[in-house]
Amino acid sequence: MSAKLQSDVIVERLHRLHPSLIDLSLNRIFGLLDRLENPHNKLPSPVHVAGTNGKGSYLAFMQSICEAAGLVVHKYTSPHLVNFGERIIVAGKPLSEEELVDLLKECESANGGREITFFEVSTAAAFLAFSRTKADVTLIETGLGGRFDATNVIQKPALTAITPVSMDHMRFLGNTLDAIASEKAGILKPSVASIIGLQDPTAMEIIEKRANEIGAPLLRQGSEWNITDDFSGLHLNHREKTLALPYPGLPGLHQHLNAGQAVVSILELFGSQIDRDAISTGLQRAEWPGRLQKLSKGNLISFIPKGWELWIDGGHNQAAAEAILNFVEVWSDSPLIIIFGSLNSRNPRDFLEILAPVTKLAVCITIPGEKSALQARDCCLAAQSVGIEAIETTSIKSALKKAAHHGTKGKILVCGSLYLAGAVLAENGTPP
Repeated sequence: MSAKLQSDVIVERLHRLHPSLIDLSLNRIFGLLDRLENPHNKLPSPVHVAGTNGKGSYLAFMQSICEAAGLVVHKYTSPHLVNFGERIIVAGKPLSEEELVDLLKECESANGGREITFFEVSTAAAFLAFSRTKADVTLIETGLGGRFDATNVIQKPALTAITPVSMDHMRFLGNTLDAIASEKAGILKPSVASIIGLQDPTAMEIIEKRANEIGAPLLRQGSEWNITDDFSGLHLNHREKTLALPYPGLPGLHQHLNAGQAVVSILELFGSQIDRDAISTGLQRAEWPGRLQKLSKGNLISFIPKGWELWIDGGHNQAAAEAILNFVEVWSDSPLIIIFGSLNSRNPRDFLEILAPVTKLAVCITIPGEKSALQARDCCLAAQSVGIEAIETTSIKSALKKAAHHGTKGKILVCGSLYLAGAVLAENGTPP
């Protein structure tokens, strides 16, 4: 049995411990952490981020800036694109398969067969790994929501952040924006500064109310800080000072906002310890696979004709679709064909109707290897219902071939799910 297969077996075994009834509390994760001697209390300078969109990009900028300044970074994100080890970055490097197996076994043993979610176990494993290796900062992304998220066990983070909040995961977080914002605001802590990204007024009101209740100081975009851009780059206004910065390396206008929130966080956390040169270098070097990522090499490139471009984006909700739309509107010189797949827990129409004005064709696919995938036929019906011509197919390679038959030059965008983006990266042979 290979090491990779060994970790897969452990993961499958841990999934079977999922509680039959979720009690919406942190009791299980606190119990496991206690049996592991509370590694969550030993993390270096934890930064905890919640939000609907932009969390991953925000943390990618944070990591890149810190590393440009010579600092050592731990980072915990989810989900992964190709390999589970991507979720747990220890001192700047993803866990090896052997390290992952050892950690999961240790956490499994400490749990002793008790009911627990896999995310709770993986969070405990990440905190255990971080507690054993020196670093300057620990970047932690919530998995879902905030208030009852397994990551929300850190009582005194160095800093918190909330990226833009919008409608998503309604089955778990509530059917209104204020309910969702209330869950995200659950990461705020007394006397701990929180850097707040651009919010809908409803969401901002909920965040401010929670902050006032517990005494959490807020630095809000549009109030205590702001980010603007022009032909020369970005301009960050923060604490009555303006900082000129280059455009970030991640494409899309929405990344300017994510970059601004990350820079404010860096300035609040480290002050003059990190200078403008390191901030600028970090912004330009930041990488976040699967988000408006152009693929120029790999196993799949031969399936599209010369002159075509292949892009992937893992965004799946309306806010993500709007960010994609703002980016692809400049592609009016060539047709946009999307390869679309979705999970069955989502309404694909909400995503597709935003892209309808710029999309010539949707090639719909059932996400390979994903049990919760929406069937290609249903994706097709959703696309057609918003006025997009749609066809279905059975594989990623077939989808690329079908897309490239519709014109002599164009751009193909794989979108609709981070799981589909991961499947494409895996088949292309390009590691994240």
